[in-house]
Amino acid sequence: MTKKNVLMTILSMVAIVSILEIFGTNIVTKSNIISNKALYVTQSVAESPKIIAHRGANDRVNEGTVPAYRVAAQDGVDALEIDLRMTKDGSLIAMHDKTIDRTTSGNGEVIDYSLEEIKSIPTIGEYNGQTLSEEIPTLDEIIATFNDTEHYYIETRLVNGELKMKEALIKLLKENNLISKELVTIQSFSRQSLNKIHQLEPEIPLTLLYSKGEFDLKDALLSPYPFIGIESTDVNLDIVNELHLKGKEVHVYFTDKETQKNEQKRVKAFNVDGYFTDYIEYTKDCCNNVSGCWIRWCIIDNLKKRKRKTSILKVKKVQLGFTEYGCVLCYTNR
Repeated sequence: MTKKNVLMTILSMVAIVSILEIFGTNIVTKSNIISNKALYVTQSVAESPKIIAHRGANDRVNEGTVPAYRVAAQDGVDALEIDLRMTKDGSLIAMHDKTIDRTTSGNGEVIDYSLEEIKSIPTIGEYNGQTLSEEIPTLDEIIATFNDTEHYYIETRLVNGELKMKEALIKLLKENNLISKELVTIQSFSRQSLNKIHQLEPEIPLTLLYSKGEFDLKDALLSPYPFIGIESTDVNLDIVNELHLKGKEVHVYFTDKETQKNEQKRVKAFNVDGYFTDYIEYTKDCCNNVSGCWIRWCIIDNLKKRKRKTSILKVKKVQLGFTEYGCVLCYTNR
C-alpha cells in the first residue's frame, strides 16, 4: 500500500467517525480506529427481536397480574414473562419479590403464606392517578387464561436454597401441552434450577441470567444454555458479537426504568435478540424503526489479513453487508 493510499484510508476513517458521532452512534469510536481493531455488528441469532412483556404490561396495570398479562397479549408481544414464587403449601404464584411488601397491601415473605391467605391480599398499584387493586394469580390461572395462544417465559428459582418448585412446574406445563407446543422458555439466575429443569424436560430452552455487574463473558461462552440474559448496562458490542458467534441469543433486561428507553436504543444497535421490556409499545416502535445513516468503510487487521467472503445480512427492510476482516456497513438510529 502506498503512502498516498494509507493517507487516504486514514482520512476516510476520520471522516466516517465524525459523521457517525454526529448521528449519535456508540458503535464506532476514534480509539477503535487508532487501535486497529476490527469493527462489525453480528447478525442476531433470533429471526427477529423478541419483545418479552416483563411482568406483563406493568406500565399500565399491576405487575404480574392477569389483567397485566392480558394487556400485554393484546399488544402482541412475543412472550409473557412470569416470575415464580412458592407458597408454604406448594402453590406457584406470579410474584417477583421474595416478600409481598412492595406490590400488595400486605407484608412478609411469600413462603410464609398459604395460597388461601395470599389470595386474600390484593396487589395495589397507582396508574394515572387511580389506584388499582388486583388479585395475585397462580401460574395455573395465568395459563388457563391464555392456554396455547401465548409463549410463557418463566423465571424459576430456589426456595429457601432448595429445588422445590421444579417438579410442580414441569407437571403443570405438561398437563397443558405447552412443552410439546414449544410455548415455554425457562430462565433463572440459579444454575441448579436450570440443570434440574433440563434433567426433567430436556426440550425446554433455557436462559442463564447474570446479575447486574456480574456478567462473565468466558463463563457465558462455555455455558450449555442457548439464551443468555444480561442487564443492559453490562451489554456492549464485543459481548454481543462473541455470544452471537457461539450461536447464543442475547436477551437484555433493565433495572432502571428512567434510563430503560435510552438503553433499549443503545443495545438495539448491537442486534440483541430479546428485550425484557416495561414499555411494550415503545419497544415495538424501537425494534421496527430502522433509520439513520448507512456507511461502508474498511479497517484492515494487519495481524491477521484473512480473506473472507462478503456476507449479506437482512435487517428488516435494509440490507447490511460486510466482510468480517474489515469492510463494514453500520447503522445508527436517532
